[in-house]
Amino acid sequence: MTAVESTSPQAGGLTIVRVDYGHQDAMRLMAQVQEEYVARYGGPDESPIDPLMFVPPVGSFFVGYLGETAVATGAWRESGVAALGTTRTAEIKRMYVVPAAQRQGHARRMLSHLEATAAEAGYAALVLETGTRQPEAIALYESAGYLQIPGFGYYQDSPISRCFAKRVD
Repeated sequence: MTAVESTSPQAGGLTIVRVDYGHQDAMRLMAQVQEEYVARYGGPDESPIDPLMFVPPVGSFFVGYLGETAVATGAWRESGVAALGTTRTAEIKRMYVVPAAQRQGHARRMLSHLEATAAEAGYAALVLETGTRQPEAIALYESAGYLQIPGFGYYQDSPISRCFAKRVD
């Protein structure tokens, strides 16, 4: 595992590591989440992504490991979307936990890590977009204090898109 920067293991044994967007584990897990989108929505996420959006200080991409096995991803990138009284926002992208590691708190740990690292980078709030065919994601975000906001981004006019924000400063 070639890490750009590592964090210590968190509760539940998940170690979260900042990696480059093109890291092999990140690419493999992103392919899996795209397969999930195809199964749920009939197609992959088509929102434009530039790998440079995930290079500090304007973004970061993380992989979560159980031992040597990559089981989760999460990232944030500078956004500028106005939400909760600020435009110093970063957008959460590519939150995913492999099915075998779901329902063990890893998504919540990754989400907390994204919040902390975005706040450390100077962002006041995080924004995100998800879809109605991901009720477990919506439940996670709402239980973590995210509030629904008006649509933004590539899917802002989609009737099945839901956008959320949370202050992290």
